[in-house]
Amino acid sequence: MTLAKIVYASMTGNTEEISEIIEEKLEDEGIEIKREECSDVDPDFFEDADICIIATYTYGDGDLPFEIEDFYDDLKEEDFSGKIFGVVGSGDKEYGEYYCQSARDFVNQFAQTGAKQGADLVCIENNAEDGDIDLLQTFVEELIDSTK
Repeated sequence: MTLAKIVYASMTGNTEEISEIIEEKLEDEGIEIKREECSDVDPDFFEDADICIIATYTYGDGDLPFEIEDFYDDLKEEDFSGKIFGVVGSGDKEYGEYYCQSARDFVNQFAQTGAKQGADLVCIENNAEDGDIDLLQTFVEELIDSTK
């Protein structure tokens, strides 16, 4: 059975909710899933996963959330060749060019591990609403298709 793992960082609860929606969508597709808050795990959490997902918010002017900085720094040391990854970000468009910057940073960092990006980056403004749920369903479907 395909195993997907989600690591998330959330301050207001928006990104945690997004990670829960992804978890539910993966379960609906028959995928085994584990989801953890970023301060509870290290990048080796993804070691046995087929699909690796990061869900993060962006702090201030494009900064990584403090609680996920170590995870981010340690990620580049991993070899995830043969794994599929996807990244989802939440943010506020009022920050202009910094909107979901942490999520974009994670796409680049994950690419250095040898993993293959299985779905386009999804950026959600603040909390997930109806149209965003559809984007997350497509994100999940693309990740699953990438494992075939």
